[in-house]
Amino acid sequence: MLKVRKLFSLSAMVLAASGCAVTTQPITKMESGQRSQQDKIAMFSQQEPVTAPITLYDAMARALKYNLESRLKVMEHALAQQQLELARYDMLPKIAASAGYAGRNNMSASSSRSVETGRTSLEPSTSQDRDRDVADLTMVWNVLDFGVSYVTAQQKSDQRWIAEERKRKVVHTILQDVRSAYWRAVAAERLLGQIDSLIVRVNEARAASERMSTQQVGDPIEALSYRRALIDATRQLEEQRRALSLAKTELATLMNLPLDTPYKLALPQSSDEIVPQLNIDVKTLEETALVSRPELREQDYQVRIHAAETRKALLRMLPGIEISAGGHYDSNSFLVNNSWADVGVKATWNLFNVLSGPAARKTAQANEQVAEVQRQAISLAILAQLYVARANYSEALRQYKTSAELRDLDGQIAQQLRNRYKANSIGELQLIQGELNALNANLRQDLAYAELRNTYGQIISTVGLDLLPKALPSDKLGDISQALRQSESAWQQGKLSALQTF
Repeated sequence: MLKVRKLFSLSAMVLAASGCAVTTQPITKMESGQRSQQDKIAMFSQQEPVTAPITLYDAMARALKYNLESRLKVMEHALAQQQLELARYDMLPKIAASAGYAGRNNMSASSSRSVETGRTSLEPSTSQDRDRDVADLTMVWNVLDFGVSYVTAQQKSDQRWIAEERKRKVVHTILQDVRSAYWRAVAAERLLGQIDSLIVRVNEARAASERMSTQQVGDPIEALSYRRALIDATRQLEEQRRALSLAKTELATLMNLPLDTPYKLALPQSSDEIVPQLNIDVKTLEETALVSRPELREQDYQVRIHAAETRKALLRMLPGIEISAGGHYDSNSFLVNNSWADVGVKATWNLFNVLSGPAARKTAQANEQVAEVQRQAISLAILAQLYVARANYSEALRQYKTSAELRDLDGQIAQQLRNRYKANSIGELQLIQGELNALNANLRQDLAYAELRNTYGQIISTVGLDLLPKALPSDKLGDISQALRQSESAWQQGKLSALQTF
């Protein structure tokens, strides 16, 4: 028996020592490569292919359905729902079941000794078998814990709604980002070809100028000035190209398209561009924003959560009543009854909670007041955002009208210069400079229109309206795109009641 104990002790020491020496291996390059391939498949799988030019609402639909940030918020909302379901189980009684075997290497025997004489009054005896089977099923329900768990479940429910509001905010942000990127991508797709062709013409003119300088034809100062003007024109064109070249990449990222996927945009003609009009009065916009913005609604739920925390602080100061009931079994042959049931009721009171309760209650009330003040501060900030958004829209509308006039004038000037160049009355540099001015005017006009649509969408986002209805015929891109188109049409007509805000 002694050897068995020593062997057991030695084995326990070896296991403990080996547990303290646990190490892990570094992730190999092959494992990282496999992970990257799996991530690529997960990021871009199960997407509807691009088969036609993409409209603004198609781009929004793709971003809402496939954008990873949007997917993340949907998963967070689902997690909050699961946490609420889990919190509801905390209100149920605690039920514990156990069954097993109990044994020992010798008899559980004892004797008795008189406390008066000190003599042993009973020879060693036992009332318990060396080997027994035991089983217990016990239910305990604490009324105080039930009350606290009920309030906690209410808080979890509010946190679920907070996750819903954060998802709404992500949808608003994604739609606004897509709107901004889409119109810049439209300008890029419309003008990059013109920029590239003009760069080719400028480079040809530069090559011809360099040949004339080499052959020393004409005035050297005039030739150098001509070359300098061409180089400056090339620089302007390259700056414009750089500003536009990444617009489609940014839009593809928002739509969660693989960055090497070729796609085209549905380009509206300049004459078909719709100037968005704001047909809703300021007071209505302010009232809608203060009711609908996700940040304010989230703060409303935070106030309720802090109020519930105050109730929990009060509940913890009360005594708890614990009700217990159970069934038991013991195979001990010395027992008269091998199975029995018992019930019990007892009151428990943590006196330290009574001492700390007032401070906890004051802290919870202070948090509630802070949340209310935060909501008021956010309300003021939202009103300021709405004012700035309206001012930006008005300024963008003025700039768009001005840039449209300049585009028309520069276009007419460029046409006159082409006619004169064909008649050999002006040089190529003047024609290139005129066409460059016309191209710049087209670029400024397209970017001004993009900014106009961006500021117009910013008002929608600032008001907190949901362009995406809660109920859709299906989750297909076509249905999502059509729903977004109809919602924005209702907004343009001032029909706010047709838009579901929450």
